[in-house]
This record gives sequence, structure tokens and C-alpha cells, in this order.
Amino acid sequence: MERPPRTLSPMMAAGLLVVVASMVLLFTVPERYFIAATFVSMACMMAVTFLLTRYRGLFRPSAKTLGLGVITAVALYLVFYMGNLGVTTLHPFGMSASTENSIYSLIASPSNPLFLQVGVLAFDAGGYESFFRGVLQTRLQPRAGVGSVFLVALFDALLHIVTLNPLWVVTTFIADSVWGLTYYYSKDLTSSVTSHFVWDLVIFILLPIH
Repeated sequence: MERPPRTLSPMMAAGLLVVVASMVLLFTVPERYFIAATFVSMACMMAVTFLLTRYRGLFRPSAKTLGLGVITAVALYLVFYMGNLGVTTLHPFGMSASTENSIYSLIASPSNPLFLQVGVLAFDAGGYESFFRGVLQTRLQPRAGVGSVFLVALFDALLHIVTLNPLWVVTTFIADSVWGLTYYYSKDLTSSVTSHFVWDLVIFILLPIH
């Protein structure tokens, strides 16, 4: 029987450090550098994933997994739509929908051409899903089972505390949980990348929630 990979080998620890550093940079650079920093951070995630896994067995595309990705993206959009209504009405902990608008403006700014917006969202989906699902969740899953989904989502959400935007932290945990469950049940990174990318396109470009 093949033994599951060690959760925190030296190479894994080094890769994790690189990714965390790139995300801190992403969240702290001046807004005019956000797009460039996103490409850098996502490239780091993809490079670390390649070094640790060579992407072996992560992608098993099929009509079923692509369909699952689209369905979960739509479901997640509806969750965010209803959540926005709740935040707008109740203002929990002083949060408001306006605190989320700064996120949209960083990507869907009129100063960014459409091809650049789509490109950065594709990198965002590919990078995040490669590392957080393809590496972290895959390595935790043999020990934590479905709990790995929420451990990884919590880790990513805690990294977003650097943004000082509480709504971004909460939405990150929710979104990561959905993408983690998508990957957990499909065992195919195609599904979570599709879900992440479709959701990004809809919520940032096609039907933004304000």
C-alpha cells in the first residue's frame, strides 16, 4: 500500500513559505501594482505545484467534472448574491457591501482592458486551485478526510486578514470551502478550476454584486 506523502516535507515547507510571501506582497502592494502582483503570486503557486507534484493525476477532465464546476460556480454566485442582500440589510459587525467594492475595482477597473481582466482571472483560478487544492488539500486529505477542505479554506482565509477587510476574509472561507468540496468529490482539479474561473468571470465582469 502506498504511503500518503508527508504533509510538511522541507520542499513543501519552502514552497508554502514562497506562496505565503507572494500573497502578503499581493495584499500589501499599492493598488496600481495589484494586477502585476497577482500574476506573480499565481505564477509562484503554479511553480510550487509543479515542483511538488509535476501535476501528475491532478487533472482528469470530463464532461461530468466540467459540468460540476459550472454548477458549483452558479451555486456559489447565488450564495454570494443572497449574502450581499443580508449584509446590505443587517450590516453584521459593521460590515457593508461597500467594503467589497474595492476588490472589484482592483480587477474590473475601466483602465484594465477586458483581455487583461480575463487573463488575470484565469491565472487566479489556475494558481489558487493548483496550490490550495492540488497541493495542500491533497496532502491533508489522507489524514483529515473531508476536514481537509475546511482546514485549507481556513488557512487561506487567515492569510486574507492581511487585507484588513473582514468581508474578504469571510467570503474567502466560503468560496474556498465550495471549491474544496468540488475537488474532494470530483477528484479532478478541472472541476474546481472551472468553478473558480466561471465564478470569477460572473462576479467580477458579467454580473458584479454591489
